[in-house]
Amino acid sequence: MNSIELAEPFERLLADACPPAVVRAIEGGADAAPLWSRLEASGFLGTLVPEASGGAGLRLADAFALFVVEGRHALPLPMAQTMLVRALLARERIAAPPGSIAIAAQTRVAADGVVSCAATPYGLVADSVVVALADGWRVLPTASAERTASGIHGSLRADLRWPSLPVGAIAATSPVAWPEAGAAVTAALLAGALARVLHLTVAFANDRVQFGKPIAKFQAIQHQLAVMAEHVVASHMAAEIGCAGAGPLPVPLRAALAKARTSEAAALAAPMAHAVHGAIGITAELDLQLYTRRLHEGRADYGAEMHWNRILGRALLDAGGGALDFMRGALIPANDELRSWTPSSSMT
Repeated sequence: MNSIELAEPFERLLADACPPAVVRAIEGGADAAPLWSRLEASGFLGTLVPEASGGAGLRLADAFALFVVEGRHALPLPMAQTMLVRALLARERIAAPPGSIAIAAQTRVAADGVVSCAATPYGLVADSVVVALADGWRVLPTASAERTASGIHGSLRADLRWPSLPVGAIAATSPVAWPEAGAAVTAALLAGALARVLHLTVAFANDRVQFGKPIAKFQAIQHQLAVMAEHVVASHMAAEIGCAGAGPLPVPLRAALAKARTSEAAALAAPMAHAVHGAIGITAELDLQLYTRRLHEGRADYGAEMHWNRILGRALLDAGGGALDFMRGALIPANDELRSWTPSSSMT
């Protein structure tokens, strides 16, 4: 099955199950269980789970197209993260907990045993959260945590705090670079959100008439749309490279590249979109803000572009060669990966 065959039914599912009205309702505190039930029933959550464990046994590269669709629809649940965690648990023959699973962006264990995860993406709605510890990683239930919302309008982030590690929490010891895993998934979600922001902005520019003609006819607007389109395409390519690989986990430096480029694009494209929309762009009634808010939050999740650019810069210096050799050796998928990797052909 190629990425288009995989993504098209998922696109139809989210178009029906997750319209902007549902996104707004869940952001406002409505029960997310009905939406999650539909996602669970669809079978897509098993995309990365090995066939021996009842899943589809596909790779992260295959699931990339689903992540982009998720970003395009501003899905207010951590579906991509859940897919990844379920696959890793299945590899260790551990049953996944019910419900959605987020990935903590940062974890701190205090001397008195208190476990805290600040600014956890989807922390308000996730049923469980993966936390990285010195001796492996755990999947902690959020029901036993103290949740503190970010206070930002519509944000699903939350600070989570457990007085101690919950008894019976799922434990795994497989080595996982969780910051890179979270970064690769978030980059794909950002690529989808960027594509939707461009689509909305082009449509508005064609519909908005000023001085007797659509504003899309004005050269200044055309320039902004062209720059936005460049960032959207570059981000999609970078995010796809970030998810290219042989298994369910990304290659760390490719994940760094993906997150650095998509975070940079998010910071530039969001204000451009609002500039084209004018004052109406910031209103809650317009769908644009559903996506630009996600661009700003996703940019920072698991590290913004400066963080990942530093990692890439250090790796380049450590490699000791030229930039082109470094890119070929560490960032660009090898020929055998490309032959087996079917890139998604649609970005909009």
